[in-house]
Amino acid sequence: MNRRNFLRGSAGICFSLPLLASLEASNINTKVPKRLCCTGIGFGFAPIFLFPKTEGLKYEKTLLLKELEDHRGDFTLFYGLDHGSNGTGGHRGVHTFLSGIHSRNSKYMPEGNISIDQKAAQIIGAKTRFQSLQFSPGGESGSRMSWTASGVGIPPERSLIKIFQNLFINLSSFQKEKLTHTHNINKSVLDLVLDDAKVLSSKINKHDNEKLDHYLTSVREVEKKIDMSSNWVHKNKPVTSYKLDSDIDGMDFINRVPVFYDLIALSFQTDSTRIISFELSDIGKNLGGFNISKGYHQLTHHGKEPSYLKELQIIETFHIQQYSRFLTKLKSIKEVDGSTLFDNTINLLGSGMGNASSHSNRNLPLIVSGGGFKHLGFKDCSLGPKKSEMAARLYINLLQKFGLEIDEFALAKGNLSGFGV
Repeated sequence: MNRRNFLRGSAGICFSLPLLASLEASNINTKVPKRLCCTGIGFGFAPIFLFPKTEGLKYEKTLLLKELEDHRGDFTLFYGLDHGSNGTGGHRGVHTFLSGIHSRNSKYMPEGNISIDQKAAQIIGAKTRFQSLQFSPGGESGSRMSWTASGVGIPPERSLIKIFQNLFINLSSFQKEKLTHTHNINKSVLDLVLDDAKVLSSKINKHDNEKLDHYLTSVREVEKKIDMSSNWVHKNKPVTSYKLDSDIDGMDFINRVPVFYDLIALSFQTDSTRIISFELSDIGKNLGGFNISKGYHQLTHHGKEPSYLKELQIIETFHIQQYSRFLTKLKSIKEVDGSTLFDNTINLLGSGMGNASSHSNRNLPLIVSGGGFKHLGFKDCSLGPKKSEMAARLYINLLQKFGLEIDEFALAKGNLSGFGV
């Protein structure tokens, strides 16, 4: 009852209420949790639209930064960070955005190409209904952002209706029993797989044993998720007054993206999860609802053609506008200790693509906001002409702030100096 209070009717129906400061203020043990939201733009941003020339908080307003003017002082835009040779490959290198490790090299790493959201999820366990969530309004194409330690890409949920149901619609008694039964069956199957694997392990060579161990790691991850999910089957979900249009999933990209951001904020506010990755790549049918004449991918290969750049800035401006709206919403939500959801949410906006026009994965556009950091405005981290700093160093800062006691991530050792509390 420490994190939630209930109204109980005569029929035994429980409604979960929001965290109420007046009821929680007397509890000196109440600790507001950290959240982590990673938003990835598959095609990145055109550097000429984003990066200013002046470092610090007095940077000049570029085409895109003017959309974040309300949040000046509350975010840091980094330049000169990337994943080096591990993040190359143009569009094929974009999936390294949150991991810093190309999937082809994952087998040589202790934790594969685990992404920072999944690394952070390791300390969450079953504290929340969902250890982490992955969303995307795009089509089936695009690079997956979230990767497990066993090198498995986690597909994002693309249906707003399903996301809303998973977050706020309780299962019937029959559905709960059926789900429990399914969990038990799946656990039994996994037990058999593990038993068979033990027998097989003694009959194969070292190389095959490495493959088997990689597979079994995936099995154990599934087993853990089944256990955590089972703990929440019979617990009621939070109640919200937020409503979705019944045809929301059929609407254009520009109508759905704001709703995704709303549900992310609600997920954090109700403590349904503390970690979300949000992938924005394909804008879908009808050119996403934008007033443009060419496809998004085509426009990113602008070659500095004015007509292409004019239409590309429409899409990129929309991305920043919606992100700014999201940050404003987080600032409006009060926590039980008087802080805001923005103060306690580490927001990373960026991409594994530095300049889509030239298929470059260098100088990634990375913006960190909120989270309790002392923000710097614009920071150039480059180490010299054509030499970048490791983006994974910044990720160590984020993970440390989230609560992990680590000093290494991907290929980086030590966090990014000059950026912290």
